[in-house]
Amino acid sequence: MSASSLDSVGSAPRVSAGLSDTVTALAEGGVTARVLTEQTLERIAAAQPALNAFRVVRTEAALAEADDADRRLAAGERLPLLGVPIAVKDDMDVAGEPTAFGSAGVFPPKHADSEAVRRLRAAGAIIVGKTQTPELGQWPFTEGHAFGDTRNPWNTAYTPGGSSGGSAAAVAAGLVPAALGSDGAGSVRIPSAWTHLVGVKPQRGRISTWPEPESFNGLTVNGVLARTVGDAALLLDAASGPHPGDLHSPPRISAVDATRRGPRRLRVALSFAMAFTATAKSLDPVVRSAVERMAARLESLGHEVVEEDPRYGPIGLTFAPRATGGVRDLAARVPDSSLLDPRTHEAVRTGRILGGVPLRVSRRAEVALQRRVGEIFDRFDVVLTPTTATPPLRIGALAGLGALATDRAMIAACPYAWTWNVLGWPGVNIPAGFTPDGLPLGAQLLGPAHAEPLLLSLAAQVEAAEDWAAKWPEPAGSRGPSQ
Repeated sequence: MSASSLDSVGSAPRVSAGLSDTVTALAEGGVTARVLTEQTLERIAAAQPALNAFRVVRTEAALAEADDADRRLAAGERLPLLGVPIAVKDDMDVAGEPTAFGSAGVFPPKHADSEAVRRLRAAGAIIVGKTQTPELGQWPFTEGHAFGDTRNPWNTAYTPGGSSGGSAAAVAAGLVPAALGSDGAGSVRIPSAWTHLVGVKPQRGRISTWPEPESFNGLTVNGVLARTVGDAALLLDAASGPHPGDLHSPPRISAVDATRRGPRRLRVALSFAMAFTATAKSLDPVVRSAVERMAARLESLGHEVVEEDPRYGPIGLTFAPRATGGVRDLAARVPDSSLLDPRTHEAVRTGRILGGVPLRVSRRAEVALQRRVGEIFDRFDVVLTPTTATPPLRIGALAGLGALATDRAMIAACPYAWTWNVLGWPGVNIPAGFTPDGLPLGAQLLGPAHAEPLLLSLAAQVEAAEDWAAKWPEPAGSRGPSQ
């Protein structure tokens, strides 16, 4: 790894080489896992006061894992991520660490890794820490009385989004090359949009949620955040695979292979429609302009783009029973429920009310909704939409609001992502540019079941034309994109 691949984050070097280049450098002896991990830990420590991206930093354990990786590399062992430092969201179990999931209180350490973490370790990754998330992953901002505010590296007055906001901040700032997050209503794609990252919400079950057979009644999946499509694909392949107890086990894919193949000429449906929610919402003109520019980019690459909207129908009625039921179930496991946010208590009450017949009806409706919404894929290959309706929100914009006001505000800001969680289908956020003030914006590529290879192939083609990975935020605390 050459000196030209190093910039600065705080007082520590920022490694701008991607996952695959880092793996190559490790295998060729150009750098050691120990050095990479020490630099990563230095970056985290330097950026933590400004960004607050991490809930848990595994300093001693990560260095021990790095030394072990160096011994294995020296012995000739090769694995997809051997010796590469990676972060995971704090809703995933890491043996020996608590899983607080954004909540206050004293949580016991876990005795075993979650399946996704186990697979990362099997691929050779070093788990340097667990990233911040709002309480039980409920909101598109990463703030809470348990840990403070997680801030956007592009402008620390703004949120990186949520609920995988800590992972997004860590990757966007160059603290780690990639990270795992989870997505129950856009929680990978929203923070990716607001921090200039590639965020992949895969098909339900692609990355196991074990020890949960499914998460949030099937809404939530584990996903990946990275600076490039290739890095996202490499991490997706490493983390993917079923546990015997999973309720959903999609057929295996090779995400990396997909990124190396150019897509055929595609028919793309450009949609600005929002599913019915009985709440006020509108699309910010700067977001619309960014997505229209992305549509023009697709046309310049030879694809046909036509304005057409999916038939969402009553999909909004099925979301609340599943989401609040998930909050209810997780809140029951918190050591001290009196420490929960008042909005969480309200969600728990709603989850109890909707947890019987409404929840069962919502689950049964999924197949019919897949047929209804999926009709668009009889005529189009991909749907292009905004990822969010607004640019990033200011830190504290939703602080102190009641439960209903919070729900309305977050739906207004983020009305585009959650429908694909109900359906269980894949979606990819790609960077779509910046506001005049330098805040990142995103666009979604959405597909039918098992469409990750197509979406990643298209995203890689767009990335080659856009070169978005060349743009970095200034060191933590600064404003605006740098080239």
